[in-house]
Amino acid sequence: MSIFSGIWVPLITPFADGEVDHAALRALVRRYADAGIAGLVALGTTGEPAALDAAEQDAVLATILDEADAHAAARGADTPALPVLVGVSGNHTASMKERIEQLNSLPIAGVLMAAPYYIRPSQAGIVGHFMALADTSAKPVVLYDIPYRTGVRLELDTLLTLAAHPRIQAVKDCAGSLDTTLALIRDGRLQVLTGEDISIFNTLCLGGSGAIAASAHLRPDRFVALYRALSAGRLDEGRRIFYELAPLIQALFAEPNPAPVKALLAAQGLIRDELRMPMTRAGDALVARLRELEGLDRRGPHVAALPA
Repeated sequence: MSIFSGIWVPLITPFADGEVDHAALRALVRRYADAGIAGLVALGTTGEPAALDAAEQDAVLATILDEADAHAAARGADTPALPVLVGVSGNHTASMKERIEQLNSLPIAGVLMAAPYYIRPSQAGIVGHFMALADTSAKPVVLYDIPYRTGVRLELDTLLTLAAHPRIQAVKDCAGSLDTTLALIRDGRLQVLTGEDISIFNTLCLGGSGAIAASAHLRPDRFVALYRALSAGRLDEGRRIFYELAPLIQALFAEPNPAPVKALLAAQGLIRDELRMPMTRAGDALVARLRELEGLDRRGPHVAALPA
């Protein structure tokens, strides 16, 4: 089975008093490793990389890799480190090639890359862009098809052309096209990971490989149980778990990601409820709804105090 299967968590970047909270980040890595997730995504959209400078991005990635390795070492010599996929974003091919060259020497599982945003290139330009980046990368490439963020979608013919490159191995599917999802699964060359959390059940039942799911920050063990049930053909069990998770998934995307995720993690005392502009905290009404869904005391503070 490909490494790009199962439930992957696209890690948030916790902040405390305006700075990256590396202690909280380490604790999150341990939390998700213990829950049995398949891997982590560092510096994906959920991690607010656009709000981090280059040095902060490198430091965040270093912390995640170090803690993943330390967690594996603590489990024993036969335990591999949790794989870490790294988001690489941009619309300047040469600059992105330089970034990938920097990442090649690191013990990462691969790179996650969306189409060049804002400039809306042709499909031929998209193919040339991704082929150049895949040629540069020493690690596997996961395509990220998310047209509502980039302004351009990866057409099916483009995806099938890119699938011929030996290092392009998977796609994070956020295009909302059932026809494309089915065609990619039937083609079989790219592992299909849904990036639309509410589509996890559908994608897995269709034969998809898994999900990169921001909502799996909460109840990660249940998301893992959902994947395992459906992978084993236990449809009734999988359906019950999905129905249990669906209200939480819907609420976590009621406002721009990752504000709701951060609000609920903060309410559980795991991080501070901080984002960097232009992102803002989730509204009070949504936070109350999230706390209710998780059975938290609504009389508690909006931002939970962290241990000293």
